[in-house]
Amino acid sequence: MSKKTKFYVVWKGKYPGIHKTWVACKKAIEGYKGAEYKSFENFELAQKAFNGSYADYKGKKKVGSQLSSQELLKIGQPNYHSISVDAASSGNPGIMEYQGVDTKTKKKLFRQGPFKQGTNNIGEFLAIVHGLAFLKQNKSDRIIYTDSRTAMSWVRKKNCNTKLAKTEKNKDVFELIERAVEWLKNNSYTTIIVKWETKAWGEIPADFGRK
Repeated sequence: MSKKTKFYVVWKGKYPGIHKTWVACKKAIEGYKGAEYKSFENFELAQKAFNGSYADYKGKKKVGSQLSSQELLKIGQPNYHSISVDAASSGNPGIMEYQGVDTKTKKKLFRQGPFKQGTNNIGEFLAIVHGLAFLKQNKSDRIIYTDSRTAMSWVRKKNCNTKLAKTEKNKDVFELIERAVEWLKNNSYTTIIVKWETKAWGEIPADFGRK
């Protein structure tokens, strides 16, 4: 089986550009302090990346490798006039927390937890509602990115449809759920909630990095 071709983008180096082999890439960065480079699965994605910023791709694993070049072109790039939200749960249920960040800079805008007991879906739901309240309070027209279709559905229905039973251990989480549901029922908003395209863009910027 022939080896799959990769393309190497060098943003900063002795020879910035798109290189077709690792040997050429190595020559372009070797001995250059602070070199910025990354490999991509196809030329179209490499070209998009080179026209963008290294910061947009740094730390992303196998960017675009799960999609064809045609699919990637159709999806396009993220809308950076946005915030991104995500949750993490160590176990299901387990210790849970959530946060919201600026999509472009990853600057933290809010963070809650860790809570003793929750689920990832609950955290994703709370993160979206927190994001909605945050943007409304700041009179911002930015959109919200989430990687949870389940949480998006719960927000649309104004109900946290969790199967987790309420106990003393998770009392604080259920208090937040009640407040979130109440906020959804008593507030209108124009914020658009959009599914983050993980297969095209890598992990959502608000990701806790525990995968």
